[in-house]
Amino acid sequence: MWPLYAAGFTTAFGAHGIAANLGGFSEDAVTSLLVLGGLLALYDGAEVLLKPLFGTLADRIGARPVMIGGLVGFALASAAYVAADSPGWLWAARLGQGAAASAFSPAASSLVARLNPAAKHGRAFGSYGFYKSIGYTLGPLLGGVLVWAGGLRLLFAVMAVLGAAVALWVLTAVPHVPPLPRARQTVLDLARRLADPAFLAPTAALAAATAALSVGVGFLPVSGAAAGLGTVATGAAVSVLALCAAAIQPWTGKALDAGRFTTRTGLAAGLALTTTGLLAAMLPGLTGVLLGAALIGTGTGLITPLGFAALAAATPPERLGQTMGSAELGRELGDAGGPLVVGAIATTATLTYGYAALALLLATGTLLALARHRTPAKARDRA
Repeated sequence: MWPLYAAGFTTAFGAHGIAANLGGFSEDAVTSLLVLGGLLALYDGAEVLLKPLFGTLADRIGARPVMIGGLVGFALASAAYVAADSPGWLWAARLGQGAAASAFSPAASSLVARLNPAAKHGRAFGSYGFYKSIGYTLGPLLGGVLVWAGGLRLLFAVMAVLGAAVALWVLTAVPHVPPLPRARQTVLDLARRLADPAFLAPTAALAAATAALSVGVGFLPVSGAAAGLGTVATGAAVSVLALCAAAIQPWTGKALDAGRFTTRTGLAAGLALTTTGLLAAMLPGLTGVLLGAALIGTGTGLITPLGFAALAAATPPERLGQTMGSAELGRELGDAGGPLVVGAIATTATLTYGYAALALLLATGTLLALARHRTPAKARDRA
């Protein structure tokens, strides 16, 4: 499992480590906010388009080769910019990193499910989510240190070494998991399966959690600055959010496997905490920022391992890659949609109304989906 945790860390570190440091990099490459936005969107855009495709490929040829290929591609894309060091190659490298992460991220989630029995899925996905959250937390900090020490080329060089090292680790330590025989699936069959509440409810919860997390990271510092707080205080608030999200995930997985709650009740509790965190962010001053960060982080930390465990329990093993890739697509849409909703409303009204709007969406749409959720037989047996 350790190479899979390392892969989760790599995709998170690659996403946030570079994204957080592009803005202050170089005037000849990042010439405007529009250019910066385009560079940031390349990584996520590639993931939105390609994750379902690579997930399906993992079911067809096996998750392990897709994961190794993705990690090698990530290393090569990073090394390309180190060698070329030009604005054009920065765009190409960022696109290549996103495409590669689209391969090894759903493949890793699929292997987490395949290499662990159903009774231990909670613990496995909790640990995987913990190390991925550590990557999101440390990415901006370590990336900033590397850029300060040697520029963006040093950061990309570290990414290249990291991707190659994890690929080698997967090759030597992760056992071969052969693809399972699959019945022929039509487009209508796929649409039916993705529209089933057993898939839709956990995916909607994961998308909602990602939307709230992205809003917390992006907008809580804005709330703090408006209240007169300095960068240290607002940075600490974002750290609280990330640490809460990381710390609770292993506990959540263990509690699920021990039968202390079902995925349905756990997802509902996580959504309630996340919604409460968005409402708390409406409070003025440091109280609202810190309380909002802690509750949003805790709620999203509950939702993430439970959502993936529910998907694994409801999915035929031969379709795990396709399901995980499609669920990751839902998360990416939440990652983009949450800030867009809050930002649009904050532009016409205030940021407080933006938080309230997203809280309302979480409290209605996702909970309605959960109300229709049919607990799969395997999940009922485990719970």
